[in-house]
Amino acid sequence: MRIRIDHSTRYAYARPARFIVQMLRLTPKSCESQQVRDWRIETDVDARLRRSEDAFGNIVHSLYTERPTDALTIRVTGEVSTVETGGVVKGQAERLSPIVYLRDTPMTKADAGIIDFARSIPEGATLGRMHQLMGALKDTVAFEVGSTSASHTAAEAFAQKRGVCQDHSQIFISAARLLGVPARYVSGHLSRQDGRHDQDAAHAWAEAWVENLGWVGFDPANGICPTEHYVRVAVGLDARGATPIRGTSYGGGQEQLTVALNVRPVQQSQQQLQSSGWPR
Repeated sequence: MRIRIDHSTRYAYARPARFIVQMLRLTPKSCESQQVRDWRIETDVDARLRRSEDAFGNIVHSLYTERPTDALTIRVTGEVSTVETGGVVKGQAERLSPIVYLRDTPMTKADAGIIDFARSIPEGATLGRMHQLMGALKDTVAFEVGSTSASHTAAEAFAQKRGVCQDHSQIFISAARLLGVPARYVSGHLSRQDGRHDQDAAHAWAEAWVENLGWVGFDPANGICPTEHYVRVAVGLDARGATPIRGTSYGGGQEQLTVALNVRPVQQSQQQLQSSGWPR
């Protein structure tokens, strides 16, 4: 299918910010499951954009403003063609060994609750075990928008048994690593099947390394492996490593953030899961 994405992020400052620096992980790469047909990043202020790749192979645009700014809008528009691969990532060049993704971070560090949860997953082949982990997590942690913030760790979200896709993904990653399976965080977009094109935020899921298959996606918030309705954008050890926009402003005082996101299929038969990704 073909998916059209229009993602706008606006920052408004109480007084002009002298200098703004942002790292943008907003641009997807083509692989066997997706082909980027068109993609643009635009801003409404005089700013420099410098493209590079980070250690994980993500496309990163560094944004720098050069004069006092009281508001900044970053708009991404693009179209991606996708095909069904059963959640298996194919044709994607990998810079790092899967072993790197066994490393915990403060956001994914397990506590006693997650340790007990991981140990409850029956022994078996890696692929089947990861499917069981995904199902058990969906049944254990309820999806509830507004129940967590972007700073919540996997352990904190698991303890309250509520969260959004960021929390489900980081809990999955934490438990998978405890089971000896490399796992990583994925940020991206989901074209919903319920006809809701306007969304509150982007989506997130996890990928686990399965011998002889490679990286396989698991979306615990929806209880499925990614399909052709998903667009991969960035990966990391946790949410902070793959967040769409991260940076800082100098001066400016209080900041107000507004996000507008529209994800829709571009085809005659309008096809259209639960997203509402990053908490704010």
